Amino acid sequence: MTDISPAALRGAVDLSSLRNRPAAAVAGAQSPAPGAVDIVVDATDESFGQILELSRTVPVVVDLWAEWCGPCKQLSPIIEKVTRELGGRVLLAKVDVDANPQLAQGFRAQSIPMVVALIAGQPVPMFTGAVPEQQVREVFAQLLQLAAQNGVTGTLNVGEAPEGEQTPEEPPMPPLHAEAFAAIENGDYAAAVVAYEKALAENPRDEDAIAGLGQVRLLDRVQKLDLQDARAAAAAGPLDIQAQFDVADLDLAGGHVEDAFGRLLDLFAQLPSDERTPVRERLLELFGLIGVADPRVITARNRLSSLLF
Repeated sequence: MTDISPAALRGAVDLSSLRNRPAAAVAGAQSPAPGAVDIVVDATDESFGQILELSRTVPVVVDLWAEWCGPCKQLSPIIEKVTRELGGRVLLAKVDVDANPQLAQGFRAQSIPMVVALIAGQPVPMFTGAVPEQQVREVFAQLLQLAAQNGVTGTLNVGEAPEGEQTPEEPPMPPLHAEAFAAIENGDYAAAVVAYEKALAENPRDEDAIAGLGQVRLLDRVQKLDLQDARAAAAAGPLDIQAQFDVADLDLAGGHVEDAFGRLLDLFAQLPSDERTPVRERLLELFGLIGVADPRVITARNRLSSLLF
């Protein structure tokens, strides 16, 4: 069980640039009833100032995610479910790190999913990576205790859902996807890879399995890396392929997609033609992880083509 303490993030999060934003309406916070607010909102660089203020009334849980992140898609519904069950005692702010680079930088999200809480404007670590529902519930309980100790005990007016309206249930995961997710929860990335590969053998067009496989391979690589050591090695060896791969992986895991692509494309351009194949293959793997229709992938793929011909 995670031991949450504000001291654990001291110096690791810098939200100063977001504190003085205009108090615009929180994105996605449309009231279900007069005077009520939605307790699950999409937070942006522009709206985060108001969310910081709300953290003086109730603890705010910040879920940093991205569309391409497979484990995010498994964890986020659990966090939302637990938040809604608390009936306004907690606000959930969902942050797409690709669309909100200032927030991603402010929270120093080196890998996602990353979940942080705010109590009276102060960050509190919760967890990084996919975790089971029981652990989510335990950490939320700790969060409410810590909030009470700091005098943050308010409740938001969530209103009532219209009569007869029910929150739709999440569809069950396909068996192999569930097997992969269970393996990720246990830290067994090799088993998760096998499960996703089986899913793709059954359906080569399974986009969730494609994204999940790429994500779990990335998680397996970055869990062994230290950011400072990796950056130092890459700076010392600009043509060291593995050193550049390591930093590109860390950048991608942290949501810095263009930085990762740019690093590998620069490396590709500098290498002799007979040494380029591993870099091209890694780029193609990362393109598949982000999605071929993503504008950043299209731009990077065009540059790769120009370097090839």
